[in-house]
Amino acid sequence: MAETEHRSGFVAVIGRPNTGKSTLVNALVHEKISIVTSKPQTTRHSILGVLTEPDAQIVFVDTPGLHAGSRRLINRAMNRSAAASMVGADLALFMTDATGWTRADDHALARLKESGIPAFLVINKLDLLKRREDLLPVLENFSSRDDFVEVIPISARRGTNVERLLATVRESMPPGPPLFPPDAKTDRGMEFRVGEVLREKMLSLLHQEVPYGLAVEVLKLERRPGLVLVDAVAWVERESHQGIVVGRGGERIKKISTLAREDLEEIFACRFYLTTRVNVKENWGDNARALRQLGYEESM
Repeated sequence: MAETEHRSGFVAVIGRPNTGKSTLVNALVHEKISIVTSKPQTTRHSILGVLTEPDAQIVFVDTPGLHAGSRRLINRAMNRSAAASMVGADLALFMTDATGWTRADDHALARLKESGIPAFLVINKLDLLKRREDLLPVLENFSSRDDFVEVIPISARRGTNVERLLATVRESMPPGPPLFPPDAKTDRGMEFRVGEVLREKMLSLLHQEVPYGLAVEVLKLERRPGLVLVDAVAWVERESHQGIVVGRGGERIKKISTLAREDLEEIFACRFYLTTRVNVKENWGDNARALRQLGYEESM
């Protein structure tokens, strides 16, 4: 009997903000690669999640949500990052929300069509539909929007149909050798992931406009046997936000650091000691130099 042909390829996971792209990528690669919150535009960078199996290696590209109407440099950089992820991809997973098609979906779909790559329509958040019979009209409505290769409804949060989606993606990958070492899970290093986990906890604990003006910069990361020392700064755009993030007597930033430390110790299986402070960098999201400093390296 002939050996099974090895398959490999890149899969861009795209769509408007807050459709569950990061939750799906984490579920597919069985590890927390991308941070997840209920707030739109949590993901600001394209991040690779690598799934390695005996006969296949699939590289999922988690992307910022494609969105229109913002002139800020950071939003333009996020859109460019998402669009760039489609260049050279073998397949796209176009993610939508089962609770309704929006104008933002139309905008994201238009960008997908420009790329010309084949796409699956992935209708997420099935668990939010009140009745099973509500699914059929959603499938008919959404699938008529474009000529999708496959249409697969899922709940990324609950894992519903995720294995079916993976099996279909696997079959669609072209023959080829592994693209990354077998133990690779992502293209992002520890420093980046530490900063993202800290930002996740801030997004989860803060409300109103503050989270969208937040960035985290890891100034120093030192690895010792069984211990990682981290010195990080959270940047806010206004002085009034600094006190909100710090909290009375430093209570909120301490809680943020504790929650981040617990997550990081689970992800990396070692102890962490975090020092986190909050500084002001006015209007950093519209400052090309500040954006480059904070890791948004796309041309502004």
